[in-house]
Amino acid sequence: MKNGIKRTKETLHEALSGQTGRPLYSREALDAIRRGFDQWMETVVREADRDHWRKTPHTVLGSDAPRELLYTPLSDPDFDYERDLGNAGEPPFTRGIHANMYRGREFTMRQLTGFGSPEQTNERLKFMLDHGATGLNILFDLPTIQMYDSDDPFAVGQVGMSGVCVDSVEDMARLFKDVPLDEVTISIVTHYPSNTAILFPMFLALAEERGIPWENLKGSVQNDITLEELIRSGSEYIPPKDCFRIQCDNIEFIRKHVPKWNFVTLNGYNLREFGTSAITEMAVAVLNGMEILEELVRRGYEVDSVADRLAFFWSAANDFFEEVARIRAVRRLWYKIVKYRFHAQNPRAMLMRCHVQTSGVCLIQEEPRNNIIRSAYHALAAVLGGAQSLHVDSYDEAYSVPTEEAALLSLRTQQILQKETGVTEVVDPLGGSFYVEALTREIENRILEEIDEIEALGGYVKAIEGGQVYEKVATYFSDQQRLIEAGEIPVVGQNVYRSAAQGPPIDVFQYPEGVEERQKDRLQKLRLNRDNDKVQTTLNALKDACQKGKNILPYSVACARARCTEGELFKVFKDAFGLWKPPALF
Repeated sequence: MKNGIKRTKETLHEALSGQTGRPLYSREALDAIRRGFDQWMETVVREADRDHWRKTPHTVLGSDAPRELLYTPLSDPDFDYERDLGNAGEPPFTRGIHANMYRGREFTMRQLTGFGSPEQTNERLKFMLDHGATGLNILFDLPTIQMYDSDDPFAVGQVGMSGVCVDSVEDMARLFKDVPLDEVTISIVTHYPSNTAILFPMFLALAEERGIPWENLKGSVQNDITLEELIRSGSEYIPPKDCFRIQCDNIEFIRKHVPKWNFVTLNGYNLREFGTSAITEMAVAVLNGMEILEELVRRGYEVDSVADRLAFFWSAANDFFEEVARIRAVRRLWYKIVKYRFHAQNPRAMLMRCHVQTSGVCLIQEEPRNNIIRSAYHALAAVLGGAQSLHVDSYDEAYSVPTEEAALLSLRTQQILQKETGVTEVVDPLGGSFYVEALTREIENRILEEIDEIEALGGYVKAIEGGQVYEKVATYFSDQQRLIEAGEIPVVGQNVYRSAAQGPPIDVFQYPEGVEERQKDRLQKLRLNRDNDKVQTTLNALKDACQKGKNILPYSVACARARCTEGELFKVFKDAFGLWKPPALF
């Protein structure tokens, strides 16, 4: 137990075990099905299939959950419609968070966009909006993500590569030129809590200077300790406990001052893409969400006032039915946790709202146009699982940032799903499938077991500090690589059905030249023209807030207004909190 609190698995067991249910299948019917099933098994099914009735599909990023050859009511004999499935928009929300789902509001088409200079990304943003994108998703380059200025030695050769470079409010203004910040939802892919405390204040300062009230802004930041402390490829880390504190400072400030903004995107996606299982991805994100709720309650907030703005971010990979079932399973589990562990009263606080991105790791360089098919199936699984917004990876992302043509094709994949296939006309069309319901239950139980395992270590932050989560990730990653190399995880065009034929060439994105030089010049001019006394004053105030336990966001906003750069704010965090050495992965 943590601080005398029962672990989640025990809490849910006690809360739910006393409830009387109404199983959908009568015992008489099950007995009759069992007799017919047994006879079928003995007289029709081959002996080899009986001996290997349960088979474990090995897929890229899969859970390795065994599957039966055929699913019947016997696979989930205690299935209770009201308890396990229910109606859409009602507890336990297995079937979706809205009664009419996509008939009422289509999933947001939010493609990742970012490369080169702010001006170049601005042109791509406008292109995507002009062609039907319904949300913006901003991807930053490596120096910006790692919180170094574009003229830092770390940034050499990386500025504007694989994302857009942003060093100050001035770059934010260039990035969002002519974009109506209060009319379109914007996902700012800040990744880390520290970076959220740097980049989001720059966005807020920009909105302020345009005369846009913060309460009119709608969108999301990532703000996730998992990304900063577990999968970050940086060289300087602040300690996990301080990172978690910044994560919660961000949440507290945004909840109070930017009420329509999703203040955290509990990120399973990047952890899974880094190399971990379908189960660990969700267990870790749920654990992070639980510790956030605990901390915000400790700070004096009601659970209902915090949980209603939590959002999740999932990966969709190759095991199609597992991907559908996972989203349904974690939505049901999150409802139970918020209701029975945290005793929320507001139904909106119990909703697992999520963005899904198709898997980039599953895309390969061999026969790259096959990636179009892979991403389309990933996207279909996300929609059938009930995602609120979606990004479809482009087929050329195995090589580089998508070309304009490839990005448009990914957007068209979403639009075809929405407008041509009819899959959005019926809520939860796979609901009631013997297979999908049994698999949903299996995955929910597996996620809960992994949550229990990590809680037993003292909680999520403690498990990061102790290295146990690192070990889990490293073990899975190495096992995956071994299975792919051995051909036990089949990858078409790479280790099975390999072709000697050379396909037609693809148009690989060409990074714009001169971006790094222009950013260095801009930084030099910024430092010459700003009020450097004010810069130093705001930075000193930020450091003082870090050391005295104050919420740091008001001080970060003041730094943004004064035109402090990203690298200057990160230096304050390092000086105030010190550095932490993560456990070695390998």
